[in-house]
Amino acid sequence: MSQRPLKLVVEPEQDGLRLDHFLTAVLPDHSRSQVQRLIREGHVRGPGEPRASASVHTGQAYEVEIPPALPASPEPEELPLRIIFQDADVVVLDKPAGMVVHPAAGHSGGTLVNALLHHVRDLSGVGGELRPGIVHRLDRGTSGVMVVAKHDRAHQELSRQFSDREVEKEYIALVWGVVQAGRRIDSPIGRDPADRQKMSTRARRARSAVTRVTYSHHLKGVSLLHVAIATGRTHQIRVHLSAIGHPIVGDATYGGVHRRVARNLKAVLRLERPFLHAARLAFTHPGDGRRVEFESPLPLDLQAVVDEIRLEEAAAVENGQS
Repeated sequence: MSQRPLKLVVEPEQDGLRLDHFLTAVLPDHSRSQVQRLIREGHVRGPGEPRASASVHTGQAYEVEIPPALPASPEPEELPLRIIFQDADVVVLDKPAGMVVHPAAGHSGGTLVNALLHHVRDLSGVGGELRPGIVHRLDRGTSGVMVVAKHDRAHQELSRQFSDREVEKEYIALVWGVVQAGRRIDSPIGRDPADRQKMSTRARRARSAVTRVTYSHHLKGVSLLHVAIATGRTHQIRVHLSAIGHPIVGDATYGGVHRRVARNLKAVLRLERPFLHAARLAFTHPGDGRRVEFESPLPLDLQAVVDEIRLEEAAAVENGQS
């Protein structure tokens, strides 16, 4: 049963704020992303048709219905899961490539959520029926570090940190061509107007996104990059690197699969996913406030590709071919 609707009135000092900003300010237990979901799902009533981006004005009244947190209903599954760290507040894990984060159409089982329900007994229900404890996600083909909330307060605080861009996220990617360290890509991202399954920097409706290349090691024909993002738009790194003409190796969606490659790059033909790995995650612990950092080494499938390319390059130098 839902709680009685909260009645909120816009004060003079809040005049002109966006509706989602106003509600976040007066509902401190809810992150902006959670507030936006409440608006989107019709739990906010007020003047006109409430939209997150609409401006509020002095004296306007809004009613907000806070639905109860839904219990997690997906079935626990005994799937292998590498847990890096766990305490009463959070679980930090190393997601394998090929695993979908939460149940969705076509993926009712075998997901990270199903695995978590087996390994962790006290997940937050705030994420909803199909996403207990989930505060961020990685694409199916992307491996690496994720944090999951174990109770509602931790979920709300971590969601706030992601929304306010306080979480540090660093990835390792192999891309086609030469990309210099220090490169900054600042291009809004939205749904591709020609293909709704893809994202694009040419979308009519887009959200800000910034990607920075913090390290680059050039191999012949490709570059091994460390990439940092503050925003976390869908497919952000894949879209941004493709947009500058350097798609991620192995990324069939954004132009990273080449049928014919140079001899020294034959190893990339074995890739069954984009060469993208979430290597480092840093955030403020929602329980005790200390800054924590977690890392995940490059998985064997990706490390093997890099090792073989380096061996081929070394052999070419030794034989005077480079």
